[in-house]
Amino acid sequence: MKRNFLILFTLAGLMMSATLTLGAKRMFIYKFSDKDTIINASDSSVILSEISVISSRVPIVWHKQARMITTMGKREISSAPAQSVNDLLKYSASVDVRQRGAIGAQTDVGIRGGNSEQAALLLNGINISDPQTSHNSFDLPISVLQVDGIDILEGPTGKITGASSLMGAVNVRTSIAEENKFSFNFEGGSFGYLNAGLRFDVAKGKRGALPVKNSISASYTRSDGYTRSEEGRLNMDYKTVKTFYQGDYSDDDVQVSWYAGLSAKDYGSNRFWAKYDNQFEHTFKSFMAVKGHNKKGVLTISPSLYWNHGTDRFELFRGEPNKYPFNYHKTNVYGVNLNNWFNWILGTTAFGGEIRNEELVSGNLGEPLSHPKHIKGTERYYEFGLNRTNTSFFLEHNVIKERFTVSAAVLAIKNSWAEMNMKVYPSADLSVALIKNENNLLRLFCSYNSSLRMPSVTELYYSVGGHKADKHLKPEEAKALELGLKYYSDKVNSSVSFFSNRMTNLIDWIRNTSEGEEAVWESVNFGRINSKGLLLQLEVTPDWGWNRFRIKRLNASYSYINQTKNRAENIQSKYTLEYLRHKFVSGVEIQLWTNLNLNVHYRFQDRVGSYTDIDGRVVSFKPYGIFDARLTYSFKKFRFYVEGNNIAGVKYNDFGMIPEPGFWFMAGLNLSINL
Repeated sequence: MKRNFLILFTLAGLMMSATLTLGAKRMFIYKFSDKDTIINASDSSVILSEISVISSRVPIVWHKQARMITTMGKREISSAPAQSVNDLLKYSASVDVRQRGAIGAQTDVGIRGGNSEQAALLLNGINISDPQTSHNSFDLPISVLQVDGIDILEGPTGKITGASSLMGAVNVRTSIAEENKFSFNFEGGSFGYLNAGLRFDVAKGKRGALPVKNSISASYTRSDGYTRSEEGRLNMDYKTVKTFYQGDYSDDDVQVSWYAGLSAKDYGSNRFWAKYDNQFEHTFKSFMAVKGHNKKGVLTISPSLYWNHGTDRFELFRGEPNKYPFNYHKTNVYGVNLNNWFNWILGTTAFGGEIRNEELVSGNLGEPLSHPKHIKGTERYYEFGLNRTNTSFFLEHNVIKERFTVSAAVLAIKNSWAEMNMKVYPSADLSVALIKNENNLLRLFCSYNSSLRMPSVTELYYSVGGHKADKHLKPEEAKALELGLKYYSDKVNSSVSFFSNRMTNLIDWIRNTSEGEEAVWESVNFGRINSKGLLLQLEVTPDWGWNRFRIKRLNASYSYINQTKNRAENIQSKYTLEYLRHKFVSGVEIQLWTNLNLNVHYRFQDRVGSYTDIDGRVVSFKPYGIFDARLTYSFKKFRFYVEGNNIAGVKYNDFGMIPEPGFWFMAGLNLSINL
């Protein structure tokens, strides 16, 4: 393993050196209007704009993109009645956010009918997906205070994320303020909820100092939870500590960014994973990465190097290892990514690749280790493990003209674990402006994308507690077609898209309910599933009203999905056959008075599927609708707010027998000072 890491580190060092020393010829710069927004490759930093969105391997103007991308900006994030990135994603119609508990205690995120294992998570374009299980992926090392934007890429993303996703990706962006700045937030509310966070940005030094910017943040969150075990103990309480550091160096020739962060979380797991109601879990995540690109030269080189580390301790009976031994897991992911592109007479060509090594040691997952490793703080050893390396190469070409964009790409992938031959996955996109003038833009777009996803370690080896895994699972594969229209004007932003997905070798946990209480959950390749869907989005910024009352923003979006799969009547699915057939979200931002703003959000969800309740009955999910709202008063450097989640106290379940909280009230303040 050390040898693999040294090789990756050496390659990254050589690429970074090339970035810093590459040629003197000025690269071609596209010319855009002031309203244009640039989208850059997932592993490159901002070159031509303030926003970097995963979509392509080369910079392309936002409105010329040939696929659906949903973006949440800083304004939406700061005003939303949400306390975590997980909560913010609820307000996207194409995203299925399934929480066990509240405030991101444990969250699964799916996109376009896919389950959580099929969605990749990126932080500033760096892949931080968890190979052990997607249940831990969204243990992000950042708080909402640090988030600058969120981008949701819908559909297969193989050419961007390699073998980490099947149906989409979420990219969380952070930034550093342009001025020296201090920020602080504090909030509290129902169920013993408390959150405190602070952030320092140092963007300017003394005259003659190096052009380096730095930002560091830290936060602490806790709650007593909203349920208790049958014995009267807290069993949905949690506490989380997060810290994040970001640095940036930029001059006329190069830009280099580096990141480090950690998240430590303890939470009562109720009946999250088994029938016992006093489970507990501790997770720890750390993240380090560096990336850069040159600003001059015929060839743009953008390398990145990253290390993701995580530990997980699961207690079936909280604090009682003698009753049932705790499960321990530790993961290390090392990756190096290289993205290059150049402009020539026939367009823009990008090429590069990634090497990603995933290593896990565990008390019960994987193959037997020849040399068991000691578990720190215990007398036990990691006796099992798995080590696999994913190698991928890509080639992409883009023709970008005033009225149309054509893009074609191929991704070649080989994984050491599956002993698979190198496989190729093609993609093609087209975008054409049907109407283009100073006030209106209407574009037609269509795309074809294909991708794959390697099984998680849990899917391969988790054979305890009524589960039976299959270590011979095949990788999942998907092919997707999409056709749509996008319309932009000064006041209106809207889109409609139709998509069709064909998925093979899908992995799921299923059980035969006809076998009664003895039925076990088995991980299987679930054959083929076809899904078709529709996504409608509309946002209007009328700034309409009278006196000091103004309606600032209105938005609404709707997603419809229908999956077809021949299955036996008694087969129950954990993920694949459970999806949101209907999801509708809407929001309104109103200025009630000077400095006093109200944001109201509504979401309706209708889920296909069923779960087994505490009495052993198979119960279908029921549709539900929820209102959330935040009232904010801004005064100079302060913002005060009160908010309510699930204002009507609707009773609902996102996962099995785990009830979600009713009405949740909180209040807080935010202080921001330029130093």
